[in-house]
Amino acid sequence: MTDGPIRSILIAGGGTAGWMAALYLARRLERQGVAITLVESPAIPTVGVGEATVPGIRDYFRAVGIPDEEVLRATNGTVKLGIEFRDWAGQGSSFFHPFGLYGSPSRGVAFHHYWLKRRAVGDPTPLAEYSLGTKLALADRFMPPLEKPPADFAVFDWAVHFDAGLYAAMLSRIAQEAGVTRIAATIGSVARDGETGLLSAVSLDDGRRLEADLFIDCSGFRSLLLGGALGTPYVDWTHLLPCDRAIALPCANRDGFTPYTRSTALPGGWQWRIPLRHRVGNGYVYSSRHVSDDEALATLRANLEGEALAEPNLLRFATGHRERFWVGNCVALGLSAGFLEPLESTSITLIQTGVERLVDLFPTRACDPALADEYNRTTSLEYARIRDFLLLHYWGNRRFGEPLWDACRALELPEELAHKIRLFRARGKIVRYSWDTFLDPSWLSMYAGLGLMPEQYDPLADYFTDEQLDQALGRMREAIAQAMARSRPHADYLAALDAPPAAARAS
Repeated sequence: MTDGPIRSILIAGGGTAGWMAALYLARRLERQGVAITLVESPAIPTVGVGEATVPGIRDYFRAVGIPDEEVLRATNGTVKLGIEFRDWAGQGSSFFHPFGLYGSPSRGVAFHHYWLKRRAVGDPTPLAEYSLGTKLALADRFMPPLEKPPADFAVFDWAVHFDAGLYAAMLSRIAQEAGVTRIAATIGSVARDGETGLLSAVSLDDGRRLEADLFIDCSGFRSLLLGGALGTPYVDWTHLLPCDRAIALPCANRDGFTPYTRSTALPGGWQWRIPLRHRVGNGYVYSSRHVSDDEALATLRANLEGEALAEPNLLRFATGHRERFWVGNCVALGLSAGFLEPLESTSITLIQTGVERLVDLFPTRACDPALADEYNRTTSLEYARIRDFLLLHYWGNRRFGEPLWDACRALELPEELAHKIRLFRARGKIVRYSWDTFLDPSWLSMYAGLGLMPEQYDPLADYFTDEQLDQALGRMREAIAQAMARSRPHADYLAALDAPPAAARAS
């Protein structure tokens, strides 16, 4: 293959991964003369159960020119301010992972050290009382974040819950309007160049042969191009994250439009609840070594808040990723690249960062291996950092006497995660590594929620007396309460999205 600019991209597979990639590439390469073709098979259903996101998704919306409100309207979406974790720290327990900050730092000392200092003298106020995002979520209220928050405790962000099928359909429509060519067919075989080993073409079941300079594998768990044609091995992390099955089953909404996802720990794994405007997404993620498929389905059905709206969808998976994500002229995104279970809604994040990273390292037709090496290095780090955050949830559980959860607490942790935990438990120090998807407040929410408390706080927090801190923290709680008074019910916000323009402006 002679070198030169990329002139054609073929995306194998549609769904969330394929259409997110197609639209992003169409927007970023719109003046580069690149033809983008997406092949999706009507005979192969998409997984389509990922319905929750993290705030970074709204950066994607901005990049491709779709207002947040349009996404919510087109996908029957709702607001997500974080995740509630029930029964992870023992039966009857509950804590919240918000998308936002806790309190305000002072004199270079992080807020949680002042909270720990007050806790040491008997102040029982939970950490959650200093998080505006948490207070809004658990009161089923919402307001857009302030452009210029008066203090750190007023800083919060939000993501969305959406119907994955409707989301992909919206992206498909906009991407095709932007020039992406969609072909409805099944890929039958993949050809490679005999000299370079690069992919050269795919053959379709209707007899057509499609050539391209760059191939993007969005074919799901099959990993048709990267895993199949290129034989890239899979790195299996099931020994660290033991759940290997999931059953998804939507139901009617009976418990309202809560602006957060819920994760409830169960003996064999955990159950998700994702509220949409036309249904609730439910699923049981579990270990097949500890509960059978029939038992898992029976448990999920028993826990539904309303009537089931579809047949159950059983997924089998191994947590992990392909040894390399970019090989030659093929880049894998989504399930073709790897799978980290949906505990913190990171699957769509990895699609987004994957295609952003591809554009940042965009190759010529020769596909210099140095670009792929950097892509693979940083993507591997990103996967490992998310894996460790998920692993903290399992390892830190307080469900005693249950085989799955007892085994999780006995896991030997990767050293970088063990180092993080040691430093926090020693003196409340939060370590941040490069390519950490989850920042300090997220780790703090899990440490505090699971009861992994430090032995000491930062001695610099002693600059303030207990009386001074009591007054300052009281003022923070009062300010958060005042901010709450300016919010409105989440359901009212959603209703305004569908109101006529004049009524929406008035609301």
